Amino acid sequence: MKLATFNVNGVNGRLSVLLRWLGEAAPDVVCLQELKASQDKFPEGPIRDAGYGVIWHGEKSWNGVAILARGVDPVETRRGLPGDPEDSQSRYIEAAVKGLLVGCLYLPNGNPAPGPKFDFKLQWFDRLAAHAQELLASGAPVVLAGDFNVMPTELDVYKPERWVDDALFRPEVRDAYRRLVAQGWTDALRALHPKERIYTFWDYFRNAYGRDAGLRIDHILLSPAVALRLKAAGVDRYVRGWEKASDHAPTWIELGDGSKAVRGSRARTAKRVKRKCRSASAPACAPPPGALS
Repeated sequence: MKLATFNVNGVNGRLSVLLRWLGEAAPDVVCLQELKASQDKFPEGPIRDAGYGVIWHGEKSWNGVAILARGVDPVETRRGLPGDPEDSQSRYIEAAVKGLLVGCLYLPNGNPAPGPKFDFKLQWFDRLAAHAQELLASGAPVVLAGDFNVMPTELDVYKPERWVDDALFRPEVRDAYRRLVAQGWTDALRALHPKERIYTFWDYFRNAYGRDAGLRIDHILLSPAVALRLKAAGVDRYVRGWEKASDHAPTWIELGDGSKAVRGSRARTAKRVKRKCRSASAPACAPPPGALS
């Protein structure tokens, strides 16, 4: 299975780019952000004609998120992030699709910082972390994907010294991301490319794409069960070079068969139990039911 996240920066204005990429890359599940379209202006027809079922949470002029699934309709489970009934911004949508629970998010930018927008960003991050913890506790296979508007490390930003006071790179935001991941999530791209300088965003100004002066702000986080299935991860950066392209490029992962991951998890559990038993008394090291099956 191939799952991707793509901040389209205006779904109607860049619909030709989106449809071209869908046709060439053929992802199974796609999370879109920054639709910049009200609910009734979302281009459902062309996307369904391309072979994708879709749910979306639109907002006039700004924000907006959607989940696409090739050949099936995503089953919506949540619209909007819990924790603040006054928050009307369209930044989170969640669905059951192809055996996964997928949360698509567009985290606030937060600039200028400090200020009210930055405070809202940190509050939104806290709400995301609380919901993410509940998702992990459910034991479901979960993917959180989207534009997080954070560069987690200096490896994720061109010339980090120029970004020290930006809301995407301030210590408070990077710490919020670290605490989120520390719940038990796997940053898919960084897990497979731990030391590579990989970007997902290039500004329109100062020839940023041509100079490869980019940022990695689009992330795909995997719950433990899904992380066991991770086979590949990358960025379709060439899409950023297309005419009328978004300033983001699609970020994607490939997942292997779920049943193989379960068998692999059981095998690793069995090995850990056996190692522990070699140095323990027989009653103390009795394996839990099913651990060796």
